[in-house]
Amino acid sequence: MTPFSQLLDRLIFTPARNTKLALIVDYFRHAPDPDRGWALAALTGGLTFPGVKAGAIRELAMRRVDPVLFGWSYDYVGDLAETTALIWPERRTNRAWPTLGEVVERLRATARADAPDVIEEWLDPLDATGRWALLKLITGGLRVGVSARLAKVALAEYGQVDAAEIEEVWHGLEPPYGELFAWLDGRAPRPDPEDKPVFRSPMLAHPLEDAEVAALDFGAFLAEWKWDGIRVQIARAAGEARLYSRTGDDIGGAFPDVLDHVTFEAVLDGELLVVLDGEVRPFNDLQQRLNRKTVTAATLRKHPAFVRLYDILFDGAEDLRALPLTERRARLEAFVAREAPRRMDLSELVDFADRGELERMRADARSGATEGLMLKRRDAPYVAGRPKGLWYKWKRGPLTVDAVLMYAQRGHGKRSSFYSDYTFGAWRAHPRHRGAGTGTGRQGVFRLHR
Repeated sequence: MTPFSQLLDRLIFTPARNTKLALIVDYFRHAPDPDRGWALAALTGGLTFPGVKAGAIRELAMRRVDPVLFGWSYDYVGDLAETTALIWPERRTNRAWPTLGEVVERLRATARADAPDVIEEWLDPLDATGRWALLKLITGGLRVGVSARLAKVALAEYGQVDAAEIEEVWHGLEPPYGELFAWLDGRAPRPDPEDKPVFRSPMLAHPLEDAEVAALDFGAFLAEWKWDGIRVQIARAAGEARLYSRTGDDIGGAFPDVLDHVTFEAVLDGELLVVLDGEVRPFNDLQQRLNRKTVTAATLRKHPAFVRLYDILFDGAEDLRALPLTERRARLEAFVAREAPRRMDLSELVDFADRGELERMRADARSGATEGLMLKRRDAPYVAGRPKGLWYKWKRGPLTVDAVLMYAQRGHGKRSSFYSDYTFGAWRAHPRHRGAGTGTGRQGVFRLHR
């Protein structure tokens, strides 16, 4: 646990992305197997211990600490792992620190009723940092400023391979990723995902800045509406279908109403929306479906999911990514006509005569429930990442509000490090009665722009 706890401690106090990458690469270089594989699983959100609940950690802490004191401390600190790690009374012991692999393997083999005793046995020899790292590992949600994408980029740097290669083999592997590290170390060939529906790194767009508009050759681009949903990738191979977010997270469990209708073999790029009675609903409706492992029948009826298709990467086993956009678009149109996929349709191309017409449509985008326009070069291949000059997002201007921030309240639990509750004062409409009226809202509920 010593190298892992040191890694987490350094990451949480390191704001710079490149420094975080260097720390993770150094850990991969020096940590043994399987510890580095379990650490990778923890950093990417792929390591859980269902047999250990937060309540068990709280009860364990109150075996050693007065419950009232613990309650006050937890209310102030806001994080269960940090509170327990700091308040835990240290006892002298000759026990050695457990290894990361030992923690994972033993917890997976321990019954739920016995887990608190096992954790208590580990907490005693650890220092405060070690206890915090252990409890963060067990309870999940490390919150050290490392996304799954950043961890995969660190893997690519460690093995001197392209990050897109990591993405393409990732979903065919399981922790502790011995096969993956053997390849990156040069001891084995690249893992073969075989016929699994793996994630392919998406092509992303640059914001179109006002200074770039005049110089842009609009005739070289196709235009589409930019819908207010989330970017997804649908992949099906060898009879297995998956739905991925833009960052490669498998979100299919929350969207069975989409996956149940994926009967074709292909990899498609599109926008996940909620569509009810033929109308695209606001993003807030889609939020009711996000970040869930399962979904109720009532939610499926109230917020039915739908995918608006933008692009086709694979048609069956045929890789189409090297084709220019116009040819991929023709293949996508033929695919939709042939397969008639349910819960999906084809993104509409926007006809325009000149830049002025596009500017007027962009300005009026809000009335059509869209965020603006997408501009994509006609001759562009499908390239992973954010290549300059090929795809642009030309979003409508944001709405603004004239208000006074009056109060801000720190969050609790997972949001203990953030000010997430705000009270604003809004000016009265009549200038003779100008004063403050109040209203409250949580960060993220009022989405002025994304």
